[in-house]
Amino acid sequence: MALNLDEALDHTRTGDIWVFRGRTRADRAIRALTNAPVNHVGMTVAIDDLPPLMWHAELGRSLPDVWTGERHSGVQLHDLRAAVTRWQERYHQQAWLRQLTPEVGRAEEDALLRVIARLNGVSFPSTSRLAWRWLRGRTTRPKALIGRRADPDPMRPAVAYCAEVVALTFEEMGILPEEYPANWYDPGKFWSGDKLPLSDGWALGAEIAVGG
Repeated sequence: MALNLDEALDHTRTGDIWVFRGRTRADRAIRALTNAPVNHVGMTVAIDDLPPLMWHAELGRSLPDVWTGERHSGVQLHDLRAAVTRWQERYHQQAWLRQLTPEVGRAEEDALLRVIARLNGVSFPSTSRLAWRWLRGRTTRPKALIGRRADPDPMRPAVAYCAEVVALTFEEMGILPEEYPANWYDPGKFWSGDKLPLSDGWALGAEIAVGG
C-alpha cells in the first residue's frame, strides 16, 4: 500500500509513527550499528484543529519549532508536511507511516503535551555519544534498568536522539511499558520487522509508503 503525502496527512492521527531510510554515510552508519532498515523515527501530533505536526529529534534547525517559534536543533515539534517534505527532498529519505490503534484519548493527549513541554529543546547527541548512549542501553539487563535512565535527571535528559524521544513519549502516554530504558530503543525498533513491546491493547499497523 502507498499514499501520497496529502493522503497520508489526511489519514494520520496522534501517535502514528513515521520512519525514514536514507542513503548518506551517516544514515548507513546508523543502520549498520543498529542492524535496522531505517535510520530516523518521529511521531504524529494531531490535536484539535491544529495542522498535523511531527514530534522528533534531529540535528537540523532549518524549520521553526512550532512549540517555541524558534529554530534550533535537538528535540523539536515541526509542521508535519514541512518535516516530511524536507526529509524526502533535502535528505533524500524514503518515508513510511505506521498507524496506531486504537485512537488515543484525552488522557494520552494530555500526557503527550506534558512530554513536549518537558523535552522540547533537549540537545541531539554527537555521533559518538549517540552510539555510546544506545550501546549502554542495549548491554544492560532490562529488569535491572526499570526505573533507571541514562541521565541524572530522568525527566529531562541532557541529550536525546529520535527513537529515545518517541520511546519516552510512548511510555508517558501508557502505550509502551517502562520495561526498558529509553536508550534501549533505536529507529529499527519501530519497524514492523522488529518486536516493539507495546502495552496491552495497542498496536501499530504495517508500513505504508508515503510519496511526495
